[in-house]
Amino acid sequence: MADETTNEMQAGQQAPEAAADAAATPAASPAGRGRAGVGGAGPGGRQDRRGGRGRGQRRGEPRFGTPAEEEDTGGFEENVVKVYRCATVVKGGRRFSFAALVVVGDRQGQVGVGYGKANEVPSAVEKATKAARRNLIKVKLMGTTIPHQTLAKYGASKVMLLPAGEGTGVIAGASVRAVMELAGVRDVLTKAYGSTSPKNLVKAAFLGLKALRSRDEVARARAVSIS
Repeated sequence: MADETTNEMQAGQQAPEAAADAAATPAASPAGRGRAGVGGAGPGGRQDRRGGRGRGQRRGEPRFGTPAEEEDTGGFEENVVKVYRCATVVKGGRRFSFAALVVVGDRQGQVGVGYGKANEVPSAVEKATKAARRNLIKVKLMGTTIPHQTLAKYGASKVMLLPAGEGTGVIAGASVRAVMELAGVRDVLTKAYGSTSPKNLVKAAFLGLKALRSRDEVARARAVSIS
């Protein structure tokens, strides 16, 4: 009997101490578990999706929907001279396709011409731009103009290019102007003969720039010295 009475007294003394410890330790509520566990930033928890990084995203990487870096064009500009639409009649109606004529250049002496076809306009422009970048040439310039007069022909079109003084500007039509400006020619006189098709005029102007020769090249070819 004495031992049972002693055990009951010790249990009565430990009960208030356990209650006090329980009161001092905050209870883990469902909301608290969510903030410190699954949805929070506590140990083993994921960060808030609105403010933190997403799953699988490393430190320093941009968030979803933001490009890592802009596409590097290498300083080249592109000019869509004309977009052609072609329709073929099939059993179910008409089927359309598109073709694009694009000029690419850096305005520093490099220029290219490309022609691409596709079922959609953006795809046709992209193919023409890639073709123009593959056909880049280096134009021989003399200051802001061309070194000499030249006449180039493509198909039924002829384009004459004449040097001009500084401040003259590019005297040309829309098709030839696109080639001259992207090639870096600021002063030039042009004249077109024959067909006015943009394809022929652009390619004739391109061939005219390709045929230009500098003074040193002519001297080496003729084995003479030009003062």
